[in-house]
Amino acid sequence: MDTLDDLFARLQEATAPTEIEALQDGIWQIWLTAGHPVLDKHLETGMRALAAGDYTLAIQQFTLLTEVSPDYAEGWNKRATAYYLRGEYNASLRDVRETLRLEPRHFGALSGWATMLRMLGDDRGAFRVLSRLEKICPAWPGLQNQLRDLRDRLDDQNS
Repeated sequence: MDTLDDLFARLQEATAPTEIEALQDGIWQIWLTAGHPVLDKHLETGMRALAAGDYTLAIQQFTLLTEVSPDYAEGWNKRATAYYLRGEYNASLRDVRETLRLEPRHFGALSGWATMLRMLGDDRGAFRVLSRLEKICPAWPGLQNQLRDLRDRLDDQNS
């Protein structure tokens, strides 16, 4: 079975969208295992609540996960997603930072962070975050277009 490091090394080299997607799926499979049946149950209940639009229940479940297992990056990432969907961007950004402290290669957290920064009008910050994502997966679908758009906007602001 591939380790996270193996999958990330291959993701850095991948260019075909289907290969990138397969590698990301493999990484998500590892990330979505909290490592204990009780923790996995909180994660599963939280993800179901998230899918159903019950962000309060999702946040409660992911908060339990982060309290019981503070080193489990995906608990923080999932709670960041729930906060984002509820419109609580500052709380979401705090959890994104914690996710990335624990797993600096977390492409989902980086992508979400860049989206929020763009929404908040911080093109320079979004560019920096997407540049970090580019180091992990240069061929991430749509990434080069986003970087080019941001570069153009930043150039226009500076001229």
